[in-house]
Amino acid sequence: MRDICDILDVNRSSFYYQPRADPSEEILRAEIETLARRYPRYGYRRITQLLVRQGYTVGTRRVAGLMKEMNLLVSIKRAAQTTRSLQGEKPWRNRLETLEVCHPDQVWVGDITYVRLNRRFVYVCLLMDVFTRMIRAWQPLSQHLNQSLTLKPLEEALCHSVPEIHHSDQGVQYL
Repeated sequence: MRDICDILDVNRSSFYYQPRADPSEEILRAEIETLARRYPRYGYRRITQLLVRQGYTVGTRRVAGLMKEMNLLVSIKRAAQTTRSLQGEKPWRNRLETLEVCHPDQVWVGDITYVRLNRRFVYVCLLMDVFTRMIRAWQPLSQHLNQSLTLKPLEEALCHSVPEIHHSDQGVQYL
């Protein structure tokens, strides 16, 4: 072993070194777990502040690493991209305010909604008959909010029947 360590230019003591577990590490882990259970929405920064107030000398990196090992990190919720309506004067008026819907295919409404998945959002476009409340067409999940998301269901539904009025929220996807 001496010859190998000499060739590699490594001290023999570092070859035989085995680090000992720090007993305070387990106490710190238990305290982090207790605080994370008590405050489930707190991230590693707030947990670090609580630990410092209790007298522990720890940094955010150490707490973040321990919380990651123990799978206690809080997931960040991201905002969804929503429809941007047209700004300024709108040339389209709401024809449904005074209209009484009394038969099928009189009014179809289209809308886009988002669904939260694990770490992202996906969008769904629906086209519904107001009288029957039947879904005329829909666009499967899409990761992007674009014009093709709204036009494909409309084109599909128009192959079977034509409404008197197609109503939407006047977002830029419907232009």
